[in-house]
Amino acid sequence: MAERVHPRDSPPSSGEHPPPNPASHSAEKPIPQSGTYVIQIPKDQVYRVPPPENARRYAHLSKRKSSRSTCCCFLTTILSLLLAAAIAAAVIYFVFKPESPKYSIDNVAIKGFNLTSSSPLSPEFDVTVRAHNPNDKIGIYYEKGSSVEVYYEDINLCNGALPAFYQPTNNVTLFRTAVKGSGIELTATVLRSLSNDQKKGTVPFTLKLRAPVKIKLGSIKTWKFTVKVTCKITVDKLTPASKIVSNDCDYGVNLW
Repeated sequence: MAERVHPRDSPPSSGEHPPPNPASHSAEKPIPQSGTYVIQIPKDQVYRVPPPENARRYAHLSKRKSSRSTCCCFLTTILSLLLAAAIAAAVIYFVFKPESPKYSIDNVAIKGFNLTSSSPLSPEFDVTVRAHNPNDKIGIYYEKGSSVEVYYEDINLCNGALPAFYQPTNNVTLFRTAVKGSGIELTATVLRSLSNDQKKGTVPFTLKLRAPVKIKLGSIKTWKFTVKVTCKITVDKLTPASKIVSNDCDYGVNLW
């Protein structure tokens, strides 16, 4: 059988170029041309910033950031006010050199105690309070709205008020106030205790004074604050001629 002979490719002529080799093109990187490109994305794949699933988290984080900023501003303001107040207090102290006023009970006249009867009592205390302002440049305004209370042990016996007045610098003022009670019912044990204390000549009472005051610093008058005075006194008897055996007063201030 005769063999089939396939013709060979004839070599290219000198005027023809060889066909391009795909392998050589793949080895070289394509060089992009400069210019403007438009990328088209399907509408259903376009999202907000942030995406819908993160919108709630984004709002929460934004709110926290705003709260932190507000808190920082508030703290800065408070610290600035405290610093200004401290500086003002230091200036007042070194310029005016304030001293605390001193209080004591000078005299007490007692009425209305009948320890032999179980009927309700109507006690009355005429109290003379001594207020000493030792400051050279500070005056004290005692405003309306004060209170005076008298206690035996924990029993409130009488109530009253102090007069309103102005106390100038380096001044001692004695003011008298009447505090009264009505319909005070005491147990047999309390009556017996009062009677025993009177026999011993040492009847203890507690006087609580609360007075709203304003301080005058030169031509400046401060805000109103409350002076608190608690006096532990002991008298020898429950009569108008009673005498004070011991007297100890404690002083404090509520600035706001």
